[in-house]
Amino acid sequence: MAFYLDFEKKIEEIGKDLEVAKIKNDESAISLYEKELKDEINKTYKNLTPYQKLQLARHQDRPHAIDYINEIMSDAYEIHGDRHFADDKAMVAFIGYIDGQKSIVIGEEKGRGTKDKIARNFGMPNPEGYRKALRITKLAQKFNIPVLFLIDTPGAFPGIGAEERGQSEAIARNLLELAKLKVPTISVIIGEGGSGGALAIGVADKVAMMKYSVFSVISPEGCAAILWDNGSKAEIATKALKISAKDLKELGLIDDIIEEPLEGAHRDYKRAANSLKEYFLKSVNELKNLTIDEMIKKRYEKYLNYGKFTDK
Repeated sequence: MAFYLDFEKKIEEIGKDLEVAKIKNDESAISLYEKELKDEINKTYKNLTPYQKLQLARHQDRPHAIDYINEIMSDAYEIHGDRHFADDKAMVAFIGYIDGQKSIVIGEEKGRGTKDKIARNFGMPNPEGYRKALRITKLAQKFNIPVLFLIDTPGAFPGIGAEERGQSEAIARNLLELAKLKVPTISVIIGEGGSGGALAIGVADKVAMMKYSVFSVISPEGCAAILWDNGSKAEIATKALKISAKDLKELGLIDDIIEEPLEGAHRDYKRAANSLKEYFLKSVNELKNLTIDEMIKKRYEKYLNYGKFTDK
């Protein structure tokens, strides 16, 4: 059964009326409600606020990393462990083929259902998760395999154990090592891109966002709590933070926006996954035209240019 957000309630009501009309086999009512539903969907989704986009990014049915991997990869084989401490289930990694292109996909996985969410720590990796990701990118470099990163995390896990095992060092090490990796890398924010937890697998030749994803240094709730001592002002903070794909593209902090179904990726996994797959393959083909030195130089220059401004 589809789950609807608060701003989608009118769409839900029309949808229910349409279902009743179909049961009654009332052709005129079906035609009327189908038109009304289409108009309401267009009106709602073409005027989304930043906070509504945040709600879509966190939608309980939104496709996760494993959902995309299942849709776009064939002969997928999961790789485990960081070879130092443990296998972090919040970070998944698969080797396989994407339309015949041998690829490695590394993603943050939030999990489905209570037990799975707890096992995957709600998509918040520990240091071993980031070290696992780095180990596997080194494997990709050894065999010249392009890497696709799928970002979807509220942030890196801030627990005592994570700090004891070097959470900040693990993130910093990834930033350094991924900047000089000798294979094409494409990073896509598929849901939430939170703080250092996202950046740790976000340094890449191409950084893109799904249309309704968000990318931020802090959650809007955390921002509101710090600035106004009131977490309920998250909607105001969301607008001020400029965390939507459109805002970040305009600021030059991401390279591209990947289209998803008008009602969100959660309404049509296959279409969303196909858009992601096409973007990845297109990006890999572009990057293959560069030498390794050219690719690394271009990647390095991209990050050096972040934060530039001009006086008008």
